[in-house]
Amino acid sequence: MLQVSREGRLLRLTLNRPEKRNALNGALCRELVAAIEEGDRDPGVGAILLSGAGKSFCAGMDLDEMLTPAEAELGEVHERLFTIGHRVTTPIIAAVHGAALAGGTGLAANAHIVVASEDATFGLTEIRIGLWPFVIFRAMVEAIGERRAVELGITGRIIDAQEAASIGLAHRVTTEVDASASEIAAAVATSSPAAMRTGLRFVAETHGLEWDKAGKLAQRVRRDVFTTADFAEGISAFREKRKPRWPSLNL
Repeated sequence: MLQVSREGRLLRLTLNRPEKRNALNGALCRELVAAIEEGDRDPGVGAILLSGAGKSFCAGMDLDEMLTPAEAELGEVHERLFTIGHRVTTPIIAAVHGAALAGGTGLAANAHIVVASEDATFGLTEIRIGLWPFVIFRAMVEAIGERRAVELGITGRIIDAQEAASIGLAHRVTTEVDASASEIAAAVATSSPAAMRTGLRFVAETHGLEWDKAGKLAQRVRRDVFTTADFAEGISAFREKRKPRWPSLNL
């Protein structure tokens, strides 16, 4: 249900239930969480590229499981999955084509960069079946703001890629989504592992922090980064006009 491959420092994860429009059943959710968390623990992984096989990125939750006794267990793995963008320190790039609805929109909201095809559609459609996007709502608020997230939640309307880009849910709309997302992910993967992880950890730690406290944390973290071998190598590589060889890759 999840295809996993590695290209240098790029980890590719492909949802592989095309016959179900890559609907998220419990097994796929667990595999996806495990793969992302394992990749995040690997210092050799510089970026994670998430995509979907077939005509859709992800049509949301597998409704066949939602009314079973296992639903309570599903709630735990859904919580881990739909907060993963806030927890990991390895960039996640999502290549979204076709339908990315409900939980599929939640996956997009958890990605750090979203590249959407021109035919991509997004929506918090849970209200149509008498539900609310409880678990994914926090990530949506982070991505597009509370008022927009509430509007999508109460209307259940489906938006196209251009509107998704206009509200900040997608970063790029293109006719070549796989090539574009792969190019971005490969470029991101060349960055300093130490700087990237420190930066994304800083983003998480400053969430909701008072302005002055966030500023003091920024100064402290920046001073720490100034002393790292990666920063010294970055400066040297820039001056010598060559590609950096990050020391933190060998730690």
